[in-house]
Amino acid sequence: MGKGFSLLAAPILVISLLTACSGNNNGGGSASDDNESGNVSTPAPAKTDDPASTNTTANTPALPDKTFSFLDISHPSWPYDQNWLVWKLLKEKTGVSFKVEVPSGLMADALSFAIASGDLPDVMYTEDKSLADKYGQMGALANILDYTDIMPNFKQWMETYPNDTRNAIAADGKMYEFPNQGIGETNRMIWMYREDVFKKLNLSPPQNWDELYTVLQALKKAYPDSYPLSWRDGLAYLLNFGASFNTSRDFYYDFDTQTWKYAPLDDNYKTMIQYLNKFYKEGLIPPDFLSIDTKQWQDLMSTDKAFITLDYIGRIDFYNTPLRQDNPDYNLLFMPPPEGVPGSQKNAFTQFDQAGMMVASSSKNVKDIMKYFDFLYSEEGKNMLSWGEEGKTYTVKDGKNVFNPDYTTVADLRKKTGLSTDGVYTWFDYDAHLSLSSKELASAYEEARKYDSVQQPMPSLTQAELDDTSVEMTSIQKFRDENVSKFILGTRSFGEWDKYAEDLKALGVDHVASIYKQAYERAMQAAQ
Repeated sequence: MGKGFSLLAAPILVISLLTACSGNNNGGGSASDDNESGNVSTPAPAKTDDPASTNTTANTPALPDKTFSFLDISHPSWPYDQNWLVWKLLKEKTGVSFKVEVPSGLMADALSFAIASGDLPDVMYTEDKSLADKYGQMGALANILDYTDIMPNFKQWMETYPNDTRNAIAADGKMYEFPNQGIGETNRMIWMYREDVFKKLNLSPPQNWDELYTVLQALKKAYPDSYPLSWRDGLAYLLNFGASFNTSRDFYYDFDTQTWKYAPLDDNYKTMIQYLNKFYKEGLIPPDFLSIDTKQWQDLMSTDKAFITLDYIGRIDFYNTPLRQDNPDYNLLFMPPPEGVPGSQKNAFTQFDQAGMMVASSSKNVKDIMKYFDFLYSEEGKNMLSWGEEGKTYTVKDGKNVFNPDYTTVADLRKKTGLSTDGVYTWFDYDAHLSLSSKELASAYEEARKYDSVQQPMPSLTQAELDDTSVEMTSIQKFRDENVSKFILGTRSFGEWDKYAEDLKALGVDHVASIYKQAYERAMQAAQ
């Protein structure tokens, strides 16, 4: 590995064999079977995925004793731990050990550095499929489809999950990232509110953004040192806010007009920014909202300084369970998204996951790595990486898996075992997560589906298209972020919005939109 990485561990060293698995104790299929409506980047969206028809054995040939280098991610809420149970289980079942490194900064930067250095680890994690497509078409990554003859479980999985399989294929028809299925439901993002505080102040959840403004003012009056609406990661959440304004954050497909648009040029987008400007001026959102990270946001949510937020649905239990130990009344609940413009009361469609693992084409262990991943696509692999080890992490009661009482929440399970952390799953049984849900979280899953947006198409661009648009996209995004920030902060007047739009468009918005249109139409033709 090249410089720039923090070596945290070099765990796991034993051999065992990929043996035919024993009986499956799976408690049922995933709660998040394909939900790919509107995703025309992967054609023929016929919903044929059926867990019941998948393989039941892990009949992959045995592996020799191997240790693979692995550039993985470390989540701030469940930081990487070399002693996690999941690594031990993987070692016992596959014989594979990992020499794990995590980047000290962004994973995308770490991948770029590794690719540029030419000194690649055997396996790499990416949060962004477009990076896999890009580096794969540059020749840095192995084409997974070249090895399906030695991956019987994966081959059967592809036949069972055709939509997820097509989603993972790049514009050149190759696959550079292992697809995942089932875990996407955990990426569902919703609005949440402090029901106990609302009840105390006799407030009702706002139905639209005007009511949201009024409610935030009431909360600020009752808690002057608070910032009632808080989130993390700055402008990234404009995607989520935008759903209730019938817009987005970036380029998107308008299903009504059947055209590709750039959201920051929309009138509705301007309306959304004007609301945020008003919130900022009155201290209803944090003054440093552009730079708040996860830890800072968690501090606000746990100290009565934020009462409405938007984040992953699992945050309901993430906050309620520990905070009720000191404050039994603490009650974070699902909140219907406030309507931004008439007729649009939606959450952005986020319940999918394009992150996954990639294999370096330069690795001396490509075939063995492929055999390792084949186990992850077996029923035994799915069950083990969803539930852990029977008798140790779960038991079977009335034909269903039940986690042992040692684990109270999904976050707790992740921190203690490493199960369902990044880099250790591909095929996941979401019943595992739901089994640890509180009644509040279970209710949120039921209610949230009423406000789903249609999933956006995600057309894969060719390397030529990526090269053609990369400079323009960088300029467009930089200009957008700088100026949208200024409008919210009030350092640029909304009287200059037309000039902003004109300058933004001059950076090549129409050209980039035409590339998306071209890729979209290519995918549509491929579907015929």
